[in-house]
Amino acid sequence: MSRRIQNSEFRIPNSRGLFVTFEGVEGCGKSTQAKLLAAWLRGRGIRVLLTREPGGPGISEKIRRILLDARHHAMHPLTELLLLEASRAQHVHEAIAPALRRGATVICDRFADSSTAYQGHGRGLDLGMVDRLNRDAAGGCWPDLTIVIDVPVDVGFSRAARRKRRFDRMESQEKAFHRR
Repeated sequence: MSRRIQNSEFRIPNSRGLFVTFEGVEGCGKSTQAKLLAAWLRGRGIRVLLTREPGGPGISEKIRRILLDARHHAMHPLTELLLLEASRAQHVHEAIAPALRRGATVICDRFADSSTAYQGHGRGLDLGMVDRLNRDAAGGCWPDLTIVIDVPVDVGFSRAARRKRRFDRMESQEKAFHRR
């Protein structure tokens, strides 16, 4: 299957869909760009699963609510990482891998790179451990393309503040956390 994109060919293998992730600080525009890409691809007849992490179907979305609840501000960094990885494992098993096997393009707002950034660099957890858990939770399902939207933390937070009345637990971390 082949679709024309401006002056180049866009090919998606028939046997497996394409897995695209968006990464960046809060308020950088990940969700907006993911939605725009999904709409663009759908407009060209390409099947798309648009999803996010933490989150996804069923259990993964319940874990998301726990992780982002501001009342859990004292959550231990390892607890946070393990919950994220549990959510990811379920998300991959229930939604991402099946969609890819059907030949759909999966667009995910955040994935394992966010765990490396937030729990590894931000929380100071061992990067080797974070990488191992990321790979185990992903079960061999790794993005074909990761798009990083790089904006200064102050700009991202300013944008996020304009659209939200309250920040969730991760967004309410000090800016130094997000710069790491």
